[in-house]
Amino acid sequence: MRGKSDRMPRIFHHEYGGVSRKQQRAGTVEPWSLAQFHVPEQEGETRFHDLELHESIMHGIADLGFQYCSPIQAAILPVAMQGHDAIGKAQTGTGKTAAFLITILNDLLNNPTGQERFIGEPRALIIAPTRELVMQIAADASDLAKYTGVKIATLIGGMDYQKQLQVLQRQVVDIVAATPGRLLDFMGRRDLFLDRVEILVLDEADRMLDMGFIPQVKRIVRATPEKSHRQTLLFSATFEQDIINLARQWTFEAAHIDIKPEQVAIDSVEQRVYMLNSDQRFKFLSNLLRTPEASSVIVFANRRDQVRRLYERLRNGGFRCGVLSGDIPQHKRTRTLEQLKAGAIKVLVATDVAGRGIHVDSVSHVVNFNLPEDPKDYVHRIGRTGRAGATGISISFASEDDAFLLPDIEALLGEKLSCVFPPSELLESATH
Repeated sequence: MRGKSDRMPRIFHHEYGGVSRKQQRAGTVEPWSLAQFHVPEQEGETRFHDLELHESIMHGIADLGFQYCSPIQAAILPVAMQGHDAIGKAQTGTGKTAAFLITILNDLLNNPTGQERFIGEPRALIIAPTRELVMQIAADASDLAKYTGVKIATLIGGMDYQKQLQVLQRQVVDIVAATPGRLLDFMGRRDLFLDRVEILVLDEADRMLDMGFIPQVKRIVRATPEKSHRQTLLFSATFEQDIINLARQWTFEAAHIDIKPEQVAIDSVEQRVYMLNSDQRFKFLSNLLRTPEASSVIVFANRRDQVRRLYERLRNGGFRCGVLSGDIPQHKRTRTLEQLKAGAIKVLVATDVAGRGIHVDSVSHVVNFNLPEDPKDYVHRIGRTGRAGATGISISFASEDDAFLLPDIEALLGEKLSCVFPPSELLESATH
């Protein structure tokens, strides 16, 4: 086994808690103090001011316009910031990403190592199941860490290995966000070492279980310090027995946080289920997309071939659309998401592989062209709309080939979904 003497050279760590010297010399950063960020106390709300966060983190929070904690943030931050392990029942859209990022940043800033460090030895590691989710986590981390001096690296498959390696070798990296497969690539080539990880975050553990990543994640976790010598934060949308067993293996005397995330996500989404024949679905979808209310729409199908055919039919019908599935190169997937956020495309057709990595606040409608075979995917799909305080509409097609999936979805939701016939005007043939 390779020892420390064989690793990349040691260098002194950069300073935390401020902007870069280049910015200071250029005079591009105005002095900032917490007094400039006034948020009134409000009954029943937890302010970020109340958490005694490092001022450089508060500066980033102020820039983002965050004032009060979401329920998961208010519940988990006081526990996690004391260094305790925590298991959170939470899904995307509830604010849990900021919760674990703030925990990491505040710990790194308040506990600098004061020592020389090896290149390729992060202090914090975040594992997530999909490329899009990892990229979103890294983007959020960069926003929150804007004034801290903390360095972040992203390791995902489908992108150039050497370019990602150059980021690790150019400077000491504090936080690594990665998908399991690409992380193991870096570990296998001895380009990354996890024996100095102080905080480990396992995001969307249920999705990693569904996608078959758990054996890989177990190898990664074994490469980090013992669970009693690191802080572990685990998040999952469900607490099935398999997840509970994994949480016991990976965490130490963890606090359990449950904010019933499915209900949080669904409260802001109006759910509609329409009964129609399979051959009526495309006509309905085309007419829906022509309504002024459908300003930004994500359409989900179950398989890559279904997504591809649907995308081509919509494009041939004159709609500005994009496609997102596992067989699309990563740089194209990234560009497509940027186009959706910018409004350059109106419709995104996607499989569930991308369902948990799409963070676009302005999505007006989610359409389940096919009902998902896994009920949990229904919750995650409709969570793409109704975000950031807005309301959204979820439309699901129940046809003869997939209506049998509805009872399992209703069982997970804990409520009955009303199935109705679609408005006749949305089934009329287009006259233009």
